[in-house]
Amino acid sequence: MRYATTTPNERRRALRAGLASGRLLRVPGAFNPLTAVLIEELGFDGVYVSGAVLSADLALPDIGLTTLTEVADRGGRIARSTDLPALIDADTGFGEPLNAARTVQTLEDAGLAGCHLEDQVNPKRCGHLDGKAVTGTDEMVRRIRAAVRARRDPDFVICARTDARAVEGLDAAIERARAYVDAGADMVFPEAMRDASEFEAFRKAVDVPLLANMTEFGKSELLTAERLESIGMNMVIYPVTALRLAMGAVEAGLAELRGAGTQAGLVERMQTRSRLYELLDYDAYTAFDSDVHDFAPPAADRPGGAPNASERKG
Repeated sequence: MRYATTTPNERRRALRAGLASGRLLRVPGAFNPLTAVLIEELGFDGVYVSGAVLSADLALPDIGLTTLTEVADRGGRIARSTDLPALIDADTGFGEPLNAARTVQTLEDAGLAGCHLEDQVNPKRCGHLDGKAVTGTDEMVRRIRAAVRARRDPDFVICARTDARAVEGLDAAIERARAYVDAGADMVFPEAMRDASEFEAFRKAVDVPLLANMTEFGKSELLTAERLESIGMNMVIYPVTALRLAMGAVEAGLAELRGAGTQAGLVERMQTRSRLYELLDYDAYTAFDSDVHDFAPPAADRPGGAPNASERKG
């Protein structure tokens, strides 16, 4: 049946072990639990829950309109569907440092393996758009300290994201990252790096694990996993890839359905019913239901001790 067979702490420890392994963890974004199931089946190292994707799924722009409740609910549903560790985008922590503290505990309760908090001001913007503004370093340090202090499971990973590269320059972003590490961040997410050389500069300057964001149509050169691993990056996320693939296919298919008046020409491009049922582990649910439905208690457990049908047959 489709649910995680490991505990949240086991998944958090797996994430920490992966980050310390010296290899690059490849982590696509999942826009729903079924996508997370597919990510696990295809052999990736983890699942990412993107704030931009969650906003888009609600038909909202990524400008801080979603709530902690919405993010934790979606993140928890995805985390429960897979044995892979799930890292979630917690934006700015949904308010002041006290809000960031509550955010971490809420995400722990939802079964996430970790989260990242960013140093933008509200209303935040997508990290690859112009017009961003960042907090003062001291304010972000308080945000990180509050998150670390509120954490109850020491294996829950707290990642500090800095958007300062586009606002203050690379050197300032590196200095901020060092301050965030001193405040207790387990990992750093340098957002909107231009090219490999900027990732290399971060790698030389920061001792904790580093996360690379390989999002399409953004400011970063799309580097291969092999190149990122050679630099010494510890994790790469592909946050919106699956959603963009899905929505591209949906838009093209609906346009053809509207024009042709039938989906007959689209069937070969669809996931089959049998493949969907395979991903859903449909047979396991059927077997489980049959075992429960066919169960009958012994005669002594029933009112009056009446025999059941199989006992009457001998």
